[in-house]
Amino acid sequence: MKKLRKLFLFYLMLIFIININTLQVAAYSYGDPNEEKVAEVYKEMVTKLNNNPPKFDEAKAVFETVKEELDKHMGTEPSETVLKDLKNEDSKAVIQDMEKILVLNIARRLESIEKNFKEYDTSKRLIAKAFATYEALSPVVQGKNQELDRQIRAEFDKALQSLGNPGLFGVGNREEDIEAFKESKDAILTSLQKEFKLKSLKVGHFSESATEENTAKKDWTDLSKIKNWIPIIVIVAVIIMIVVYSIVKKRK
Repeated sequence: MKKLRKLFLFYLMLIFIININTLQVAAYSYGDPNEEKVAEVYKEMVTKLNNNPPKFDEAKAVFETVKEELDKHMGTEPSETVLKDLKNEDSKAVIQDMEKILVLNIARRLESIEKNFKEYDTSKRLIAKAFATYEALSPVVQGKNQELDRQIRAEFDKALQSLGNPGLFGVGNREEDIEAFKESKDAILTSLQKEFKLKSLKVGHFSESATEENTAKKDWTDLSKIKNWIPIIVIVAVIIMIVVYSIVKKRK
């Protein structure tokens, strides 16, 4: 019986250790939330198109890696425009096309946050991606208007703060403010729409799943949610009960 208790205790501790390691690894295995693929593609394309002579074929190959995703979320018009200008070997037009796509991508991310505002973890990840997209555009904005760049960055900071913070077990809890978010969102998008001369930001559809594949952190790995601590707490409680029981039995 004593050996059985020891074996049971050993397996429980092993499960606990594996569970913790799995949570830690899984939480970091779904991509960097501060990176946005379309922004990275834009930067690669600019580098290739600024070559002398421009590498249009290579730029097209890079663009093809995001075309399907762009078509899905923005409709086919943006991609068709980029491909047409690549075919015409018009570097300036292609870069301008991509800049507009980045603005549309920021709009898509911010619209998604507003629609799923109560989903803190999703919203925080999407605002990081929206800002990563803006970071790619920032040099262009700075080149024309450094003050505007500072203003847009400040609005992103305000938008992030407006999400609040659910805290952990109520510690560090801060209420969200959707009206403040809407103000910052409108300020960002109005500035970018004007700066990059877009007639409208309503291109295609802006549907975004609250659980995006590839980039989303799996819900059960998110330790900021109390429900995900329950299995850990149960395991720890069982281990403590077994240890206490063993000590009491020894004293008897």
